[in-house]
Amino acid sequence: MRFEDCLCLGCLEELPRTRFHDDPDNRVEQQFKGKVPLVAASAMLHFSSTGMVQRILHRIKYAQDLEVARLLGRLMGEELAASKRFADVDAVLAIPLHPAKQRQRGYNQSQLLVDGMLETWPKENPKHALVRHTRTATQTKRGRLDRWRNVKDAFVLRDADALAGKHVLLVDDVVTTGATIEGCIGAIAAAPDTRVSVFTAACA
Repeated sequence: MRFEDCLCLGCLEELPRTRFHDDPDNRVEQQFKGKVPLVAASAMLHFSSTGMVQRILHRIKYAQDLEVARLLGRLMGEELAASKRFADVDAVLAIPLHPAKQRQRGYNQSQLLVDGMLETWPKENPKHALVRHTRTATQTKRGRLDRWRNVKDAFVLRDADALAGKHVLLVDDVVTTGATIEGCIGAIAAAPDTRVSVFTAACA
């Protein structure tokens, strides 16, 4: 099967969905347990280094396939719209890129996912409330401790009022060690009475 055909109707049915969303013992949620306070965490798809999901995410991140990103986001929104544990989410935030990295790439792939999600699951999107103020080295091939050190102070909450008192959903393309997400949650903690959940397109 050619990659160009991998999002045909038949292949959409073959996506390796996790069905994690209403299970508090799912492995994404357990990954963060005891490290950061979370309401819920999940991922839509299982990731493997040689599978369909890897090819889809690579296409989004490096080949500027914006339409595939929005389609994937719409599917993510549909899944959360049917989930009880995410029902009271107020606002959705993409994991931010450093401005220089975003200019280089031309877009934030996580924000494209959020844009698609909002088409099928309308929520607030205070996209400038959380920013990445430090340009960190790539996380690829780093161990968990090195990843955490690399990003622990990389994010800052620019607009606490936009998130105060709300249930905020953080969205990223794939969760591996979770270090980047933990860095974001640490920054969001500056907003009073804020609760946080996590949803990614895939989990490795």
